[in-house]
Amino acid sequence: MNKAAENIAPFRVGEWLPSDHAILETWMETLIRESEAEKKPLHPVIEDFKALIENDPEIFMLFNLMFEQVPKKPPYNKDPTGKPQVRDYRHMLQLVNAIMTKAPAFNKTGLVGFPINAIFDWSMGTTGGFAAFLNAKVNAQLKEILNEWSRFLGSPDSRYVLSKDPHSGWFGEDARKAMPDFDKEFQCDPSQPHHGFKSWDDFFIREFRPGVRPIASPEDDAVIVNACESAPYKIAHHVKRHDRFWIKSQPYSLEHMLANDSFTDRFVDGTIYQAFLSALSYHRWHSPVSGRVIKAYVRDGSYYSEALSEGFDPAGPNDSQGYITEVATRAMIFIEADNPDIGLMCIMTVGMAEVSTCQITVYEGQHVKKGDQIGMFHFGGSTHCLIFGPHVKLDFDLHGQKPSLDSSNIPVNSRIATVVGK
Repeated sequence: MNKAAENIAPFRVGEWLPSDHAILETWMETLIRESEAEKKPLHPVIEDFKALIENDPEIFMLFNLMFEQVPKKPPYNKDPTGKPQVRDYRHMLQLVNAIMTKAPAFNKTGLVGFPINAIFDWSMGTTGGFAAFLNAKVNAQLKEILNEWSRFLGSPDSRYVLSKDPHSGWFGEDARKAMPDFDKEFQCDPSQPHHGFKSWDDFFIREFRPGVRPIASPEDDAVIVNACESAPYKIAHHVKRHDRFWIKSQPYSLEHMLANDSFTDRFVDGTIYQAFLSALSYHRWHSPVSGRVIKAYVRDGSYYSEALSEGFDPAGPNDSQGYITEVATRAMIFIEADNPDIGLMCIMTVGMAEVSTCQITVYEGQHVKKGDQIGMFHFGGSTHCLIFGPHVKLDFDLHGQKPSLDSSNIPVNSRIATVVGK
């Protein structure tokens, strides 16, 4: 971390949520107070969610159980004022309703970049929550909610946080300390209101200025580059077709990751590299290799499911990153690399929590060069995997660090591996 950002509060992995749960509780207290003061009628999409919960007996049971199963002891039971954080599903709906017209403000004491995840914070770690957030009907309705929120984040009304307010504005004094090189690195116009961004989403998917992230060895097809501005999480070799992805070690299970895709056989016993993205960074994807796009699509999945093996995981999906590659909404882009020593490989980009859209910007049959843009995440946490067949021998270069939840960002388009010839 740069010295200018040292006074920023510590965050959970990827900086989407504060690492100090007291900060999250304080944020929740403010949201509860504001939602109770505003007393907004439920948005139609929230009314639909309420109807789903109350009219489906299984879902009704699960959404009651998930709050009953949260331990009635600290830190789970109270907020800093001594009141329950989220009391029941009706209270939950009221709080999600309040989020629908809010964009994430900057806060140096703890960025809450997963606001809906924060509302579900303890309940999704229960057995009731685990079952509820894997339910197909629930996830279909959550998708509608997130799409509706995405429309707000894509509108000019969301720009109110793109201000120079010293504490809550994304171009204010506190934010400048966390992102001191923003104007130099990203395409923007500081002379214009909101730095020229049309919406919160426009700010979130901002692009680097030309030359800021040069492509490593652009003419050497043996060099594989980082597909996202991301920190190494895990490298796995000899990956199985089926594995127990829900257990503590969260091994990869290819059949489930690739959603029974016909290409699954090509990757059994191969290698997977996974890395996670930062909230304050860059959210577009770039091709790690040169080659032809064979297949590209988005697979719908869960939004708030986390591994039960993590228990009451205050970090939400962060500590469940291996697990969510099998169950979360994800985009898959299969590329036949120009380098025959690589052959077919897959880039899988995974939405964590309130990811509204995994947007693919390439098409089947298109030839891409290493470093070309291939897609982007619209607001939400995110992780990604590069999947290689068993014949590919890789020498990884993780810039002096080991894969872990404590690793640091490697710039997009930087070398992360070299193919070792047969």
